[in-house]
Formats: sequence, C-alpha cells, structure tokens
Amino acid sequence: MPRFLSTFLLVCCCTWASGQIRLPAVIASNMVLQRNSTVQLWGWAHAGEKIRVHTSWNNSLDSTVTTSDAKWRISIKTPEAGGPYTISLQGNNLVKLENVLIGEVWVCSGQSNMAWSSYQGLKDVIAEFPTCADSKIRFFQIPNTTAEYPQDDCSASWVACDSNTLKGFSAVGYFFGKKLRQDLNIPIGLINTSWGGTPAEVWTPAPEVENDPALKEAATKLKPSNSWPITPGYTYNAMITPITSFSIAGAIWYQGESNTTTSGTYTKLMGTMISAWRKAWKKELPFYFVQIAPYNYGKGNIIGALLREAQTETLKFPRTGMAVITDLVADTGNIHPSNKHDVGLRLANWALSDTYGKTGIAYKSPQFNQMEKKDNKIILHFDNAEDGLVLKGKKAEQFFIAGADHQFVPADVTIKGNTVTVSAKTVKEPEAVRFAFTNTAIGNIFNKAGLPVNPFRTDNWEEK
Repeated sequence: MPRFLSTFLLVCCCTWASGQIRLPAVIASNMVLQRNSTVQLWGWAHAGEKIRVHTSWNNSLDSTVTTSDAKWRISIKTPEAGGPYTISLQGNNLVKLENVLIGEVWVCSGQSNMAWSSYQGLKDVIAEFPTCADSKIRFFQIPNTTAEYPQDDCSASWVACDSNTLKGFSAVGYFFGKKLRQDLNIPIGLINTSWGGTPAEVWTPAPEVENDPALKEAATKLKPSNSWPITPGYTYNAMITPITSFSIAGAIWYQGESNTTTSGTYTKLMGTMISAWRKAWKKELPFYFVQIAPYNYGKGNIIGALLREAQTETLKFPRTGMAVITDLVADTGNIHPSNKHDVGLRLANWALSDTYGKTGIAYKSPQFNQMEKKDNKIILHFDNAEDGLVLKGKKAEQFFIAGADHQFVPADVTIKGNTVTVSAKTVKEPEAVRFAFTNTAIGNIFNKAGLPVNPFRTDNWEEK
C-alpha cells in the first residue's frame, strides 16, 4: 500500500476514534441514578458532535452538542424509583447503558473504619454472605488514588451486591444501604470512597485549607505516613471530584482518629469540608457521621475525648447528624471496633428519620443541654431523652465532678426522668461535670431506645 494512502487511513481512523462518545466510569451500565431529580450525564466526544440521549423510562429523546473542548453534558429528569432501564447515547457511535436503576444514592467516605470489609476479618459482614445477594443494591468502589489537581474521572465500576462483590466493600456502607433498602423498598446505590489512616484535610479542597491560617497550621502538624497521604486536597481531587456531577442523596462519614492531635481545629475543618462538598454537588447534602469510638491513645492525654467533643460541635452545621457508638466497643485497645452492623444501622436511622421523614425511629443519642447548681449538687438536663434515661448496671459510671480547683473526682449520681443529679462529699461548691470524657471511657446510661449518652463536659478548661 502506498505510504501516503496508509498515512491518510491512519489519520482518518485516529480522527474517527477521537470522536467516539466516552463516559466517565460513574456513568455506566448497572448504575443507580438519584430518583425524582434532574441528573447530569456527561462525557467526551468530537468537538461539535451532536449527542442524542434516549431514556427508556419515559421514551424521551434529548440532545446536546459537544463543546469545542470535546466535552458534553446534558440534564435529564428521573422518575420515582424503579428499573431496570436503558439509556442510549448516539453520536458518531452508539453507547447503550443497561440495567440502570432509579433509587437513592449515597457516598460513603472516611478512613479505615469506613473502609474496612470482610478482608479485615469482620465477622458480622462475613455472616451476610449467604443471604446478601440483592440486585437492587449496587456498589461503586473508588480505589485509593491521589492527585495534585482535580480529576474528571476515576477507575471503578458499578456492580450488584452479592457474596463476591461484598467481600471488599465497606461493611458500614453495606449495613447502612441494606437498612435503607429494607425500609424504603427501593434501589440503593453506594459509592465507597474511603482510605484508611487519612486525615480530613486530604478530603478537603486544598485552597480551603491553605487559605485559612488555622487550618493551614494544623495541617503542618500531621505526621507523614507510608500508608496514606496527608497533603490537603489529594484524595478530594482524585476520589471526590470525579463524582461531584453525579447526583446523590447524601453522604455518610466515619473518620477522626487521624485528627486527634489537631482536635482544636477539627470542627472548623469539618465545617469547611462539608461546605466544600455541598458547593461541589450544588446541594445542601445531608451529612451523617460516626463519632470515634473509645480507644487508648496513650497515657497523659485526652485527645480522643477532645476529638469527640469537636465532632459534637460539628452538629451546629445544618443537616448534619452524629451516631454515638461508645457502647459498641468490646476492646478499647483496638482502634477498629468489630461491630460495624450497628454503626451502619445508626447511620441509616439518621437518614430514614432526618432525610426520608420516617417516624417512630429513635436515632439521636441523649445529649447534654444545660446544668444548674443547687446547693452542693449539679443537675444536668438532657435532650433526646423525653421518655427518661435508663441505667444499665448497678451504678452510673464515668461521671466526675470538680470545684474551682479543677480537680475531678468520681460523682454520686441520681437519675430522674431526663435529668441527672451529681455530687461528691469532697466537693462542697461544684463548678463542672464531665461524663465519659477520657480516651477510653464507656458510660452506662442510655435513653429508653437504647442509645448511649453522648460524652461531654460542662467546662471549657484548658487541657495540657
């Protein structure tokens, strides 16, 4: 074949190939699209190429034209939950997406306690293998990836839940999704984007950290590791940005252990991160997170308690919720509590009640509201305990009381309704009370629904 002819054919083939419709990984067969929404489909094609989109649920045909930078985007309306459906995209080539469901889509993120799966030997999720197969629960697992700049795609695929695909998927995410699937009776899509050991800074856009003096300074105190990144924005760029055009219902989050040494800025960091995610998704996403569990972070500090306090303060941001899990810990020497199913259920109850409006579900732990001094006693008042508080055991544990000398001693405790009265013979003029405010403390007071009292302190005394 003459050289000029072969060159001509090669150029033509390359031009034709470059004009093929291409889609990001998250737009694919087996995906779940957010129900009753205007969702985005997007991708790449030849500049000026017209893309026609046909959706089977309404037999609708829409179109858009690829921009000069070879990108295209189109909005389509989704119906109530259902499926499977097909989506056909016609340009210079035909792309057909099959087995598409319409339902609720949630992002699952954080560090190792979100990432852990059966590969870490979690018995509660392994026990699910014989019965877990459900074609209406779909997983999209983003691999650990970093990037210096925001990315427009990731390497992952949508798969239906079964005993094989569940093996490496987030146990907390699975139990969360399973509960939603049972109670809402609709398809559920779960996007797992988590990485063990990561501090929250890496999940936050770098400019948001670097342009805030307090957050920037705190980020410099993070200890480098060979197992996870610590550079602000690196996982946000690679593991969050590629999916921010994909419509979701909300996010669940289990993280904090790697920020215990910078708890003083954690509330601000979380508010910044949550705000950035909502800005990226163009929606005030519900954001439900897990309070870190009791764990022995070493002697002479209460860094775990201070981080839990910072997480509690994060509740001041709208549409947030926190699952308290102090009662789900069997070993305070293990930073990875093995009970993931109850964690997932508590997060799901937040979503069912707060996002989906289901009634009759107890989902908020009792939380300290205010205190009053009366003689040599302090009376504590609690929210989320309208039916009263319940003691499990013979004696209330982990209550401490102090006077002006800041010396805390074990307190005598009386429970009445949603109040707790504390005192100590050696503290004549009490000033402050602390409950379970150490790294490893596990209290034994609950509301009648069985949710544990959130650890707290009434003082703001500086901790050395």
